[in-house]
Amino acid sequence: MAPRQKPPPNPPHTRVLLRRADQAVVASLLLVGLVALAVYYVGHYTLGDGLIEIDRASRRDVKFLVDINAADWPELAQLPGIGETLARRIVESRQALGPYRDHRDLERVPGIGPLTLERIGPHLLPLAESSSVAGS
Repeated sequence: MAPRQKPPPNPPHTRVLLRRADQAVVASLLLVGLVALAVYYVGHYTLGDGLIEIDRASRRDVKFLVDINAADWPELAQLPGIGETLARRIVESRQALGPYRDHRDLERVPGIGPLTLERIGPHLLPLAESSSVAGS
């Protein structure tokens, strides 16, 4: 008869990252966090303005105003009918001939006429009156 083999020894205890008490604390904190998140969501949805549905959100218009004596070309290029080239011309004219004293001074820029000036007029900040500017 073959000799009886010994069963393998019990495997060594696997090492646990967190003790039972620590696991309970982590689980409790997660539960508190989820409850707080749920309360926040319900509170804002029912008591607040509700969730915003992008497809159904109302259009909000923003008034866009530009100071022609301070704006760089990227800001000027946002004006209707003014592209990058015309915006760069506006800045170059301002640097070469000095600040614009009136919105009509923009007509000194090649490519800007009365119609373009009329189109961008509502988007231009008012300029100081030339009588109130020092050195006028």
